[in-house]
Amino acid sequence: MRLAIVGAVLLVAGIVAVAVEALPVADVMALVDRTAPILAFVVAMTVVTELASEAGVFLWIARRLRHWGRGYSLVLWLLVAASAALCTIFLSLDTTVVLLTPVVVSVTRQAGLPVLPFALTTVWLANTASLLLPISNLSNLLAQHSLGSISPAGFAALMWAPSLVAALVPLVFICIVFRRDLRKRYPRIPVNRIRSDRHAMGEESRGLGDRTLLVVAAAVLALLLPALVSGVVVWIPATGAAVVLLAAFAVRRPRVLKISLVPWSLLLFAAGLFVVMETARHLGAPLLFAALAGEGEGTGDLVRLAASGGLASNLLNNLPAYLLAEPVAGTPGRLAALLIGVNAGPLITPWASLATLLWHDRLARMNVMITWKGYAVFGLIVAPLTVLLAALALAATGR
Repeated sequence: MRLAIVGAVLLVAGIVAVAVEALPVADVMALVDRTAPILAFVVAMTVVTELASEAGVFLWIARRLRHWGRGYSLVLWLLVAASAALCTIFLSLDTTVVLLTPVVVSVTRQAGLPVLPFALTTVWLANTASLLLPISNLSNLLAQHSLGSISPAGFAALMWAPSLVAALVPLVFICIVFRRDLRKRYPRIPVNRIRSDRHAMGEESRGLGDRTLLVVAAAVLALLLPALVSGVVVWIPATGAAVVLLAAFAVRRPRVLKISLVPWSLLLFAAGLFVVMETARHLGAPLLFAALAGEGEGTGDLVRLAASGGLASNLLNNLPAYLLAEPVAGTPGRLAALLIGVNAGPLITPWASLATLLWHDRLARMNVMITWKGYAVFGLIVAPLTVLLAALALAATGR
């Protein structure tokens, strides 16, 4: 509700800007043309992931993760890290924190392990692993447009090195700080005896007895993932997958199909933010950021731009930080450096990315208390290291 209120205020401010001619109507139409496919993708993927979760796909994964961990905390943690990275890369960072966070808490509670290292792994990788593909982060989709609608393969070719480094730095930090927790053992349970901890998940029964829905949802995801990186405009396969799952649930479990499947608050917030930041751009705000971000494509220049993007993300939010800085990026190399800052940098303040807020909300609903002070202290170490090393990796592998 708070997100919707903020979005409504931003949208009203944008409408006022248009009314007083601070933002030309032509610019608004160009903004709609650019962002409408992105928001359509967000809606479709939200429906897909929520229905896949209702079908039990992610809880099925949780059961197998504990079994595959073979009683070793380190192995289980590596499996969680791999799941978080893959989910972020192919389904987006918000999907990771919304759907994987309850899975991680459930698995660690069942195994009797500390939640903190696993929970931090989830939220940090949701941010830092979101560099590789356009679909991984909303800022990437915006950058894809500025890069001339570059293909997913071309985008990955540009971002693979900083993406790899950005994912590894938080993992190394967790390995060092939580090394004692990661050396622990937990009792193994045969996979056919692992039961879902629905109270820990904070969910009611999700139709796990309906094998048909589980198989359909798993098949849809299996087909969707390659389609999203095939070069087809991403909202098209995402919408097709959503329609298939909606049809399946209409037949098998129609009570699940509610208007709340559509992320109205997120849409309102994003729309309002887009309009306000377009107004700020039209009024010259990028010139102020340019003084901080500098120019050029040397190693120092790329590090400076990435650091500026990370700082702006933690002060504002990663999405407005990207929109503010995009006009001063200019080239593929500088856009890549900016993405490093706004994707891998928002690890300090709670509002730096929407994913972080969603993650903390899920933890609170499951009675897992992580203070923002402690989160910020860790972030003050991890974020600068991640941004610096990822920017250096970008400079070393070509701009």
